[in-house]
Amino acid sequence: MAVVSSFPPSTANDQAAANLGTNEPAFRIQPHNLDAEQELLGAILINNEAAMKVSGFLRPEHFFHEAHRRIYDATLTLIERGEIANPVTLKGYFERPAVRAQVGGPASLARLAAAATTVINAEDYAKVIFDLALRRELIGIGEGMVNRAYEPRVEQPATEQVEEAEQLLFKLADEGRSEGGFVSFKDSLKLSIEMIDAAHKKGGLSGVTTGLKDMDRMLGGMHPSDLVILAGRPSMGKTALVTNMAFNAAKAYFESGGKDGAPVAFFSLEMSSEQLATRILSEQTRIQSERLRRGEVSDDEFARELIPKSRLLEQVPFFIEDTGAISISLLRSRARRLKRTHNIGLIIVDYLQLVRGANSRRKGNRVQEISEVTQALKALAKDINVPVIALSQLSRAVESRDDKRPQLSDLRESGAIEQDADIVLFVFREEYYEMRKQPTEGTPEHVAWQEKMDRIQNLAEVIIGKQRHGPIGRVVLHFESAFTRF
Repeated sequence: MAVVSSFPPSTANDQAAANLGTNEPAFRIQPHNLDAEQELLGAILINNEAAMKVSGFLRPEHFFHEAHRRIYDATLTLIERGEIANPVTLKGYFERPAVRAQVGGPASLARLAAAATTVINAEDYAKVIFDLALRRELIGIGEGMVNRAYEPRVEQPATEQVEEAEQLLFKLADEGRSEGGFVSFKDSLKLSIEMIDAAHKKGGLSGVTTGLKDMDRMLGGMHPSDLVILAGRPSMGKTALVTNMAFNAAKAYFESGGKDGAPVAFFSLEMSSEQLATRILSEQTRIQSERLRRGEVSDDEFARELIPKSRLLEQVPFFIEDTGAISISLLRSRARRLKRTHNIGLIIVDYLQLVRGANSRRKGNRVQEISEVTQALKALAKDINVPVIALSQLSRAVESRDDKRPQLSDLRESGAIEQDADIVLFVFREEYYEMRKQPTEGTPEHVAWQEKMDRIQNLAEVIIGKQRHGPIGRVVLHFESAFTRF
């Protein structure tokens, strides 16, 4: 039922209403629905339980009419104090002359309550008001984008304006949800049982497979909403390992028809997409990547391995973004888009320290910027419900110890990374360090060194330094450096 406004409309509203009856309105009115606002306020005034249904997402500033904002704000204030909010208890707030001129006085509250039709539809009215408020904010962002584009600043390139606009839109999208709030234990328990059942059917794997059996056994796969940090010193094979894990997941998805694995989004900030594809091709064809780069491939290898494998691999849902020094806002925007278009189930970021924070132009605290990035990646993992694996560098402190195995304190800017991560993995290859200690040939030391090298050759350790859902420990893998294959 349409309700006639009890409040004095503004001059702009009067003019806009008059313009609606003409063929050529002087201006467009911002989207709003005064009837819905009044219906909701009336429902709340006759039954305060209606406020409990909507106060979780609807704020006073979402109302278009200033009077409605004031009434809703005062109503929530009383309810939060444990008092009844109705025309009688609110009377004192609206008897002052300045307020009466805007709101219309206590009589307007009584007319609101009398005109309310039902309490049942309160949440529907609130969602209409909320949606229209988002549209008005969207108009404001759009106008700001246009104005800034017309008045460019020398120190701010157009690409940065685009990122700034994306960040504003992302923030609006992040806040623009009326869903949320508490979930009953009954619903949480149902989700838990479904996860356990899925893990039981897949042989103990509750997350996305890594393609490495011992890793899957220790981790249970890579779980949705988890932030996984994979760290190591240079030349340990971080990128090789995460590429293997990611491609194994995408390949499993393709081969199982979507029953296992997941489509993958790979943000490669250090390597180009061609270099990454060459690594994967080397690993899958078992032709050395150096030979592939130089074109040292026989006609037989080309016909028997490269062509058939490349045709198979191009069907795998594996998407590479190789923009260097990408900002966290742009990364989130592109990940969300890929989630909508291709339903990605795993995100890789190679690597963490190359991602720019939202305020990277300000030369500030590097730890604070990394903290912003890790928090944003964790929020992204939860928001679109996929595991995010981010590679990270380690500090040089590792090199000064006799035992080079990394630990949590070795993470660069470790406080934020260690705190936000659900799982922290370290890649360690003792062979890398021992190769550089070779004694003089023919000496007893060289014999002992050679025996040790024979034991550790091609071995790599993945050390689980932190895991919220399971035990810490280590997994021993076989590493073929010629094919960058774990």
